[in-house]
Amino acid sequence: MKPKKDLSSHYTQSTPNWCPGCGNYGIWVSLKNALQELKLPAHKVVLVGDIGCSGKLAYWTDYNGFGSLHGRSIPIAEGVKMANSDLTVIVVGGDGGLLGEGLQHFLHACRRNVNIAVILHNNQVYGLTTGQTSPTSDLGYKSSTTPEGAYETPLNPSLLALTAQATFVSAGFAGNTPHLTQIIKSAILHTGFALVDIYQPCVTYNYINTYEYYSKRVYDITTTPYKPDNRFRAMKKSMEIEGGQKFPIGILYQDKSRPSLQDNIQNRVSPLVKQSINNITVKSLFEQD
Repeated sequence: MKPKKDLSSHYTQSTPNWCPGCGNYGIWVSLKNALQELKLPAHKVVLVGDIGCSGKLAYWTDYNGFGSLHGRSIPIAEGVKMANSDLTVIVVGGDGGLLGEGLQHFLHACRRNVNIAVILHNNQVYGLTTGQTSPTSDLGYKSSTTPEGAYETPLNPSLLALTAQATFVSAGFAGNTPHLTQIIKSAILHTGFALVDIYQPCVTYNYINTYEYYSKRVYDITTTPYKPDNRFRAMKKSMEIEGGQKFPIGILYQDKSRPSLQDNIQNRVSPLVKQSINNITVKSLFEQD
């Protein structure tokens, strides 16, 4: 009888090392459930992570993963999708990476309508580097970088995406995984740029935007007479968060009529993965004059 293989080290490496209670766990579960319910083959999915706690999510799945540079996850994802349009490409990043260093990539991906889904872990701090103020931190938020309180008005991710012409904009709450699972599924199925802005408590550094805080303030917009078919109506809905008292979750806006960047390009040229390399040579690059 063969001795049983010791898999303890494997399980240790496959277990997230986020802080106990971190909102990342709820997003991790929701994304995995969404992919499973959609029955997408693992080899057809690519998760592109940004820097920070959220960017490590791909480590603990059975899907393809790519760890990018700080703020550069979206252009990496765009490149993957351009090379092979048959892949389902999902960006996983935080408010610091996607809206700070990577803000320009975020805005241009929205206007291009790149066919990727962006899962934004919005905990309003730089969690991995000990809770410094981020682009979405509330006015007056105190941290090591703003000991007297933040002086800057926070960015509103959903409003930014809407003004940059994104065709799918939604919001979710890490504390409501069944609802978040369905939102992520809709984002993945959407043809074009899809944003899921997720209110995600950081239990270690952000003592204001907690589970209790959000639980009292989030509401499902499907329980109201709201239709996500008007961009200006969606802008108004997204601005409800600016009072700090109401956080609508659900699909704020969706436009199914506008073609994605991949659709426009493939009318002219096929994806790189489908192009022949038989006649390509790099010999001239190594020849000296």
